[in-house]
Amino acid sequence: MAAPVYPAWVTRWVSGQWRQKKRPPVIRPTRPLVLANKVANRREQAGEATCITEMSVMMACWKQNDFNDTACAEEIRMFYDCVAKAEKERKDQNEEDTLSPRGNLTSSKVNKLLRRFPQITRYV
Repeated sequence: MAAPVYPAWVTRWVSGQWRQKKRPPVIRPTRPLVLANKVANRREQAGEATCITEMSVMMACWKQNDFNDTACAEEIRMFYDCVAKAEKERKDQNEEDTLSPRGNLTSSKVNKLLRRFPQITRYV
């Protein structure tokens, strides 16, 4: 009994030659490949909590003294000093034109740069 004779395309398909002759797919982008003139406003990751120790000391003092402010004046002053110091550090850090802690620009800074240098969509 003789071996069956298959068409040429079956031989190529079985041997894997059809893969070599296949062309890569043509990629047609749905949108133009340019940057947008603005990015979405994203919140930066929440920073670490500050003045937790001072707050807990102040609340413990309130609890011991039946929530009397005059008896806990020193603890309240320490808490407010810590809050003012943390707020000043946060404002100073925001005013600087530096990268975020992860090394990226914030979305507001990116939008400011993109307004200064808009994308050219057509040529004159």
